[in-house]
Amino acid sequence: MTKKTAILIFAQSAQKDAQRKSFRQSVALFEELNRQTIETVEDTGLPYFHFSEKEQVGDSFGDRLTHALSQVYAQGFENVIAIGNDTPHLSAGHILSAVAQLETSALVLGPSTDGGFYLMGLRRSHFRPEQFKNLPWQSAQLSEVIMSTLSRKRNSFNPQLLPTLSDIDTLADVAVVAQKKATLSPCLYQILKNILSRTLVLALSSFERFFESLTKAHFNKGSPQFACS
Repeated sequence: MTKKTAILIFAQSAQKDAQRKSFRQSVALFEELNRQTIETVEDTGLPYFHFSEKEQVGDSFGDRLTHALSQVYAQGFENVIAIGNDTPHLSAGHILSAVAQLETSALVLGPSTDGGFYLMGLRRSHFRPEQFKNLPWQSAQLSEVIMSTLSRKRNSFNPQLLPTLSDIDTLADVAVVAQKKATLSPCLYQILKNILSRTLVLALSSFERFFESLTKAHFNKGSPQFACS
């Protein structure tokens, strides 16, 4: 019997994610985000598969995601909902909404504020590996390209959109996400607050050192020289 829907958590380990993030304490942040993501997925009651860097196969992001999806479909599932680990406001409700929408649509996207998406639900019948892996993954044009491509096939795809959420790629994203404290766990909010506080301290320290270097500089106190034509 064909199984209905599975979730693919396509997310690297906290240590691996921290290598490509530009802010401090990102290991602690992504350890908590990985924990929270798995907890959110388990709350849905759906079967799930977690592909970290150890399970991912391929040279590019598109190759690796395509391979992971193919592996889950090969388990006999009709639908796969793929998510990452960097969207703190993602809830079990968002995922279950995608499950419901896959009953009438072949594709469901959860757009991110940066132009990508935090969730993708796709029917196996509409999965085209060669086309899929060549999409502009990890770019601000991803959602636009997907929607533009599907607009020519709207009768067969009828894509559905979930609410737009913010993911965390930069320090600026940390500040944006932290503003919505009510929908964050206390632990995650404290980590975000620590990152921002530490960054402010470092910025002030850098400014003080710069100002001190100016006051100690030896300037030429002679009369200024002007060049005249």
